[in-house]
Amino acid sequence: KQTVLGVAWAVLQPAMMMLIFYVIFSVVTDTYQGEKPYLLFVFAALLPWSFFATSIASAGNSVIGSERLITKIYFPRLAVPFATVGASIVDFCVAMPLLLILFVCYGEYPGWSILMAPVIFALLVLSAAGVGTMLAALNVAYRDFRYIIPFLVQLWMYATPTIYFDLKPPTPDSKYYWVKQLLPLNPMTGLIASFRAALLDEPMPWRDLGFSAVMALVFFFVGCFYFRRMEDSFADVI
Repeated sequence: KQTVLGVAWAVLQPAMMMLIFYVIFSVVTDTYQGEKPYLLFVFAALLPWSFFATSIASAGNSVIGSERLITKIYFPRLAVPFATVGASIVDFCVAMPLLLILFVCYGEYPGWSILMAPVIFALLVLSAAGVGTMLAALNVAYRDFRYIIPFLVQLWMYATPTIYFDLKPPTPDSKYYWVKQLLPLNPMTGLIASFRAALLDEPMPWRDLGFSAVMALVFFFVGCFYFRRMEDSFADVI
């Protein structure tokens, strides 16, 4: 209600980011040397990343935004951040046809590895729910988190291989060797890179995916535990 773009924003947001990165890396600087078309390469990663970023940002502000509901009636508080993650899943499904259009336009077709995509996406949902619920609880206790969350999302995106095209294993003589060694420690690295590999039929980074899968479970259980520990005070603090 009372929106201009409505559900179209779920498609426009990753599409505009895709075009911006395409202009920068494929047109202006002409640095992309990958085998797959760059638009397809970057959108296959931006799509899951947009889901994750939207989920944690919305979930992080969900409890504060539901102040009147929380202070009047009792219901399982976890439903609030979980509902926002569910809404982001719908947005993800709405934007998915654009990826299919890109496949058709470039004459590319996914292989059998695409069967891994739902599994990887489920891990993304767990990660988003865990991080989002923790941020929601922190946002109630410390109101400046509403300013930290957008900065966190932006910083996290650039630490995740959404637009990178040089993901070769680092060698000691390579420039910024230490940076490339730290990238796999980002839990989103394995999930985003694996989701893209599943769609584009590229080699799966199993080691990074295994680490990210463990971290997804850790995020979910730690986030839910912290939220449940703090939720009794929500009605008083909020």
